Amino acid sequence: MPTFRESMAAGARLIGPQRNDPIELADYDAAWPGRFEQMRARLAAALGDTARRIDHVGSTAVPGLAAKPVIDIQVSVPDVEDEAAFRAPIEAQGFGMRWIELGHRYFRPPAAAAARLPGPRVHHRQRLGARPRAVSRLPAQPPGNGSRVRQLKRDLASRYTWNRIGYNDAKGPFIESVVDRAQEWAAASGWTP
Repeated sequence: MPTFRESMAAGARLIGPQRNDPIELADYDAAWPGRFEQMRARLAAALGDTARRIDHVGSTAVPGLAAKPVIDIQVSVPDVEDEAAFRAPIEAQGFGMRWIELGHRYFRPPAAAAARLPGPRVHHRQRLGARPRAVSRLPAQPPGNGSRVRQLKRDLASRYTWNRIGYNDAKGPFIESVVDRAQEWAAASGWTP
């Protein structure tokens, strides 16, 4: 997982000004899966066959885990470089393109669009990729120590309250180690998405 600076050096582009909203963690909310399902249905209807998969990813997808109260959604499309196939339908749902890098696009509600979404900003982003990630639909408790994750996130949220890029970069190595262990577990157990 490259840092923000590494991604920018490799040609990624940030669209619009950088905002540093505070990092605020919330205890797990049993309503998060339902909020994902509502947006998944909207995106599926808007994208049709263009969406190969629509997955709930990130911390809000893990029961019991504290998280920024924002639903992360990954949409897998046949060709992420073919923006004409997916950009307009996603933007019609109130999300603006925010980040462009080879193999990925990142959308979130711009300030103006967030006001049009029902309720508070709960669907922060969609990250589009040409290939689904094998770990995006792991069972509810993949290998790893949930209390260690909670403590790390709380420590980083305290240290990087006004620096989202620093927060994401700082948790990157830990997330990569968890993903690596989860992929090893999936291979050893025969689990597939």
